[in-house]
Amino acid sequence: MGIPTVSIDQVPHPLPEGLTVLDVREPMEWQYGHIEGALHIPLGTLTARVDELPAGQTLVVCKVGGRSAQAVMWLQQQGHDVVNLDGGMLDWEAAGRPMVSETGQAAQVV
Repeated sequence: MGIPTVSIDQVPHPLPEGLTVLDVREPMEWQYGHIEGALHIPLGTLTARVDELPAGQTLVVCKVGGRSAQAVMWLQQQGHDVVNLDGGMLDWEAAGRPMVSETGQAAQVV
């Protein structure tokens, strides 16, 4: 079973209604910059918190695409409709897509 993957230029802007964005990065990474409205569940806690994921299609992101690919592979096995963002938040930021931060500073990918 392959990992469904999209590149940033395949992701509609603005994001469609009903699409969940799942960010599997660590809390420090999240604080510095993330997609507004994203659900934050670090990869290490995903199996325990999978019930927090709403039904419907989910775009899974991390910094580059490796951790999110792992999450997509596992979530797919659990029956979720998931797709990995290749290039992750680095490509999101490079494309000039909007981000928010929890630090009071300008959002950035760390």
